[in-house]
Amino acid sequence: MNGRRVLVLLAALAACALTAWLGGWQVTRAQHKLALQAQLEHRRVLPPLAAADLSRDPAVLDGQLQRAVRLQGRWRADATVWLDNRSMNGRAGFYAVTPLVLGDGRAVLVQRGWWPRDAAERTHITAPAPPEGLVQVYGRIAAGASHYFALGPEPAGARPIRQNVDVAEYAREIRLPLLPLVVLQEDEPGAATPAADGLLRQWPPPPVDVQKHYGYAFQWFALSALVLGLYVWFQILRPRCATRAARAAGAHGA
Repeated sequence: MNGRRVLVLLAALAACALTAWLGGWQVTRAQHKLALQAQLEHRRVLPPLAAADLSRDPAVLDGQLQRAVRLQGRWRADATVWLDNRSMNGRAGFYAVTPLVLGDGRAVLVQRGWWPRDAAERTHITAPAPPEGLVQVYGRIAAGASHYFALGPEPAGARPIRQNVDVAEYAREIRLPLLPLVVLQEDEPGAATPAADGLLRQWPPPPVDVQKHYGYAFQWFALSALVLGLYVWFQILRPRCATRAARAAGAHGA
């Protein structure tokens, strides 16, 4: 085997190994997400947490994502933020996000629900203010509020209608000790009456996207098989066919 054929063989083996490894990596990512989804589904059926169970430790909070939580506190209605360009049931509108001050002085950002956009004036929001006094809030723990693509960060002191809100930055802006999480408010199962604020709370489930990883894996495995097939054809089968054809032509000529 000459040097050129050796280089072609090594290049083909390297390409097959790399694409096969990338395909296996995508399968591993899909399996990891499926395991995570199963873990989150298990957390959804656990008993609700109380405010005292919430921690500022990120390692602890990661283990509480999607857990139900039942809180008691007072709304900071003046610090409500309306997240623009959020849709629900095919309609454009806003997500209402309001801090809830707990009894120990800490606070939690609560994504309270969705309100439709005024077709005539997009900045006109007629949703009622959250109730005054002590309230009970039931919901699910999330790492942050709903995020929408934006070209840059929101400036401090921006108008109540924003694209996104970062918990840590907003805590500094309103000078309130917010916990590093967001609660997605829900109507508590078995409650006699839902919250009478007119907000919708049909939150989409956390995205898993395992099919995307399986699709990428198929592409990488197919590319690996293609490289192998091309090598076998051009470096083994085709030369043999050419040699046989040449021999047959020589025998004919004789």
